[in-house]
Amino acid sequence: MAVCLTTFKNHKRLTVLLKSRTILPGFGLSFGISLFTLSLLVLIPFAMLIYSTAGMGWAKFWETISHAQVLAAIYLTLKMSFFAVLTNLVFGTMTAWVLVRYQFFGRSVVNALVDLPFALPTAVTGIALATLYAPSGWLGRWFDFKIAFTPLGIWLALVVVSFPFIVRAVQPVLEDLSPELEEAAATLGAGHLTIFRRVVLPELMPALLTGSGMAFARATGEYGSVVFIAGSIPYVSEILPVIITAKLELFDVAGASAVALFMLLISFVILFVFNITQWFFSKRLGAKV
Repeated sequence: MAVCLTTFKNHKRLTVLLKSRTILPGFGLSFGISLFTLSLLVLIPFAMLIYSTAGMGWAKFWETISHAQVLAAIYLTLKMSFFAVLTNLVFGTMTAWVLVRYQFFGRSVVNALVDLPFALPTAVTGIALATLYAPSGWLGRWFDFKIAFTPLGIWLALVVVSFPFIVRAVQPVLEDLSPELEEAAATLGAGHLTIFRRVVLPELMPALLTGSGMAFARATGEYGSVVFIAGSIPYVSEILPVIITAKLELFDVAGASAVALFMLLISFVILFVFNITQWFFSKRLGAKV
């Protein structure tokens, strides 16, 4: 009788746990610590950025961000970031495909090398790229055109630092994607391009958008790896973080905050578009399933 009563109590307790929102206790404390950490690391710095900019007034703010040199840097930063993301969409997806679908000697080494841009300090990456692709560098001497100290060098640096985001976003989805779907499409007469476009790509689209958003955000704010290879020539190869740093060196805190806030607003808009598009594709994919 006692054994039956204990079993019933255990079953009842298990049912309550499974029906609750979380099995782990302490949600209130954990949620409070999470909000405090988020506020301390994210919200308060953003609030201080807005506070530093608010004191200069709307006219001064508009004059700062509409300066020709600032606009040229914003355009160059967004353009090179966009091109870097497009490049990594192709080669990052291809790398993830090779790592998931093929077994070869040194596969674990290649898989580890993907995360190398995360591990290396950005200054080390910038110095290495500048050394390689300078006109007298190991690789730069073989090209008929300049790579380092031009917008092409900026693009190269942004490709390197944003490459892992695409690979790591696509790789888990490819691992979960059953090859039987592709085999079934092939038996129905679909070609390789049709299989990729109608079967594989819809499954990868939410992950591609997530990786693209993170890669773009990383590229727009990159400084350490770009400053050594960009050349920082105004109106030619000067990116926005360089302008922000230059204003801080001149003790123009309000001007630097204004430029940073404007770039932050642009990044928020772009990330919002990425998230909306990802939600649309996820909902569409879920409806098909």
